Amino acid sequence: MYENLAIVGATGAVGRLIRQLLEERKFPYKTIKFLASKRSAGTELTFNGATHTVEELTPDSFEGIDIAIGSTPDEAAAEFAPWAVKAGCIVIDESGYWRMKEDVPLVVPEVNPEAIENHKGIISSPNCSTTQMVVAMKPLHDAGKIKRVIVSTYQATSGAGVVGEEDLIEGAKAVLKGEAYENKAFSHQIAFNLIPQIGSEKYEGYTSEEMKMVHETQKIFGDDSIKVCPTCVRVPVTNCHSETIMVETERPISPAEARELFEKTDGITVIDNLGAGEYPMPKDCTNKNDVFIGRIRKDLSCENGLTFWCVSDNLRKGAATNAVQIAELLVRSQAAV
Repeated sequence: MYENLAIVGATGAVGRLIRQLLEERKFPYKTIKFLASKRSAGTELTFNGATHTVEELTPDSFEGIDIAIGSTPDEAAAEFAPWAVKAGCIVIDESGYWRMKEDVPLVVPEVNPEAIENHKGIISSPNCSTTQMVVAMKPLHDAGKIKRVIVSTYQATSGAGVVGEEDLIEGAKAVLKGEAYENKAFSHQIAFNLIPQIGSEKYEGYTSEEMKMVHETQKIFGDDSIKVCPTCVRVPVTNCHSETIMVETERPISPAEARELFEKTDGITVIDNLGAGEYPMPKDCTNKNDVFIGRIRKDLSCENGLTFWCVSDNLRKGAATNAVQIAELLVRSQAAV
């Protein structure tokens, strides 16, 4: 049985949410341990009413552990995952390090749950901006086969961690007071501004964040023929990523059919009444696990095109929720054997 758990990066922003979700969703476990860097080791935290001491992450941390959920920087994930696999543990990794490795499944449970069967000890969770997009794409792809996607993202500062949110809040205060502010997370002022670059320059003028959306989408659907054209923008919003998504399908899908497909899909909530001013907005979608969709309409520039607006909490469904759902998949798959 998968009953002994470890949370790696337990004291970070996503680690805290993973703990919260495990409690909320009553995840079954016998024992649980919380791991972090040497700097955070010794910290006490409460989980399900009990006090736990955070342990330092070491090569011996995974003895007797069945599932480890990790939310760490890439370099830490590259180091600890092999330790865990060697100890017989299955790693669910949030970092970018393992996502495009050929023998590592990249999983979004609403989209490709069957992929977990191919794991060799490590299962990867996608980039937050990819995750919400592929959840939205899935019912349309099943119904009409998506050929092309054009996506513009409007990504919240929480995606850059606590210092990203600090740059927005403290930077806004400074601007309003006419004072200088030195950014910690961003290369430009984010308060009252947009930054059309997330990640480093990568390929043909695209950034690393944008190329993640291309390659991860194709891997999740197992279809390299899906063309993806992304533009990723950092916006002065504290939490929840938003996306404008245009899809071109092999057969036409009307807005009415798309709305029905979305409404029938687990993990999607439709809010779509333009006349009443009802559509998903970051302030309403934060601290929620679903992907929210609205502004569903025909793409006027493309015969088989459909366009819509998509919002999701990047720390929840974009990270913590997806990882916990993968762990739940593992438990269910074992129970079915």
